[in-house]
Amino acid sequence: MTQSEHESRLTQLFFDRPVSWRLYQAAQREIEAIGPVEIGVTKTQVSFRTNRQFAWVWLPQLWSNKRPHDSIVLSFSLARRVDHPRIAESVEPYPGRWMHHVIIQDEAELDDEVRAWLEEAYAFASAARRRKS
Repeated sequence: MTQSEHESRLTQLFFDRPVSWRLYQAAQREIEAIGPVEIGVTKTQVSFRTNRQFAWVWLPQLWSNKRPHDSIVLSFSLARRVDHPRIAESVEPYPGRWMHHVIIQDEAELDDEVRAWLEEAYAFASAARRRKS
């Protein structure tokens, strides 16, 4: 995907959602501060990967009116389940790979706790290829 296509998809995804756009940008900065990542953009989400995908940003209100309009969901994959009030949902799509979803409504919610989960997800994804090699 070219840079222009990437930007066009981001514009479409966050069209008419300036607060969600700012939250996404803050989440992207936090994720990129951890280490080098590749960013993928589809019609419904943005993904971040090292050796494999480890974090995603999507707009919950596209599928459910029960979620705040001015929010994003930050999802990340870990080798373990995290039970915490900030985790809106946890699922195990594959044995030993837990997906966690956190609703973000304010940049301040991208705090040390979320950063630690993202760092753990980054390390988990980075180690995936080494285990396969």
